Amino acid sequence: MKTLLAAIAFATLFAPAVSFAETLKFPSEAPIAEITIPDDWGPEETDSGIQATSADEAIYLAIDIASAKTSDTVIDDAFQFLKDNGVTVNGSTQKRSEDTVNGLAMLNFDWTGTDKDGPVNVGLSMVPVSTDRMLVVTYWGQKGKQEKHADELLAIIGSLKAIKR
Repeated sequence: MKTLLAAIAFATLFAPAVSFAETLKFPSEAPIAEITIPDDWGPEETDSGIQATSADEAIYLAIDIASAKTSDTVIDDAFQFLKDNGVTVNGSTQKRSEDTVNGLAMLNFDWTGTDKDGPVNVGLSMVPVSTDRMLVVTYWGQKGKQEKHADELLAIIGSLKAIKR
């Protein structure tokens, strides 16, 4: 994911502005994070965070909130969601990287795999936002289609911020 984010960062310097929805703060009852996602991605709050899918369904993105006690469950749920949606992850392709977004440390794990439409990239990132909370970012993108969303994806991830309480 680090290489993808770096390439996207460079591309957005020369790209036209993308139309975005309002910034979403989540969870709505006691927000700990915020993110801005384009309207046509259909962003919505879930029981544990936010999810969105690009208009052409090339990319699925979810950001779930976890605590130290629930982090393993949230990660297991993310992989179960992928499996339930026909995504097979090739464990031998795992790559690990670290990034920083808006002062937040981001530990990334990336794999290749397949879904019903063919080859995909899968990513799971862990982002601590406080001493007792972290965000688990799940990414699933179709190779050959996801690339056209590079600018949008960088802007989305680049808008992720912790809300100070």
